[in-house]
Amino acid sequence: MSFTWTAHRFSGGALALDVANSVVMRFDAERRTDRFDDPAAIDTFAEAANLYGAERNRFGTLVPAKSERRNAFIGLREATDRHFRALVRTEDRPDLLADLLEAVATVLRQPADTRKGTPLDVATAHSALGLIAGPERERLKICPNCAWLFLDRSRNRSRTWCDMAVCGNRTKARRHYRRSREEPKP
Repeated sequence: MSFTWTAHRFSGGALALDVANSVVMRFDAERRTDRFDDPAAIDTFAEAANLYGAERNRFGTLVPAKSERRNAFIGLREATDRHFRALVRTEDRPDLLADLLEAVATVLRQPADTRKGTPLDVATAHSALGLIAGPERERLKICPNCAWLFLDRSRNRSRTWCDMAVCGNRTKARRHYRRSREEPKP
């Protein structure tokens, strides 16, 4: 099955969140899809992040993580997801922060070839560190439709969905369908 990264897949607002969101329907065992199960998808993700990612100007040109670095990259993705999800739920979990910092250190300790650009795993580690230390972590939310992590950068912090055009419309359509089925017919 062929898959294409679209702008919607970069709704997180930070590279680390977009990488965490590469697992679709994370908490639904029957419908869960890990887009990075296909190693080629990691390569095309780096290319797409150069086009659509919110931090595309921060890291320069992103290049795929080398195959020998991919296990550490996936570990970073999972630690990122666990830590920031707990943060949104206001759970005090220093152990998850420690896990994320260890995953970041694992990625950054490995020698990286930066001649052609910034490796995806290195940029993701820096993005996660920026979220940990920066003020935007207070703007983190979880989409009620798809459960993706995203930054609410709206002025009054009222954004509900990761992407209004996709999740917002789906939610509104479901609501409309339910209401129309409940209304008595004349």
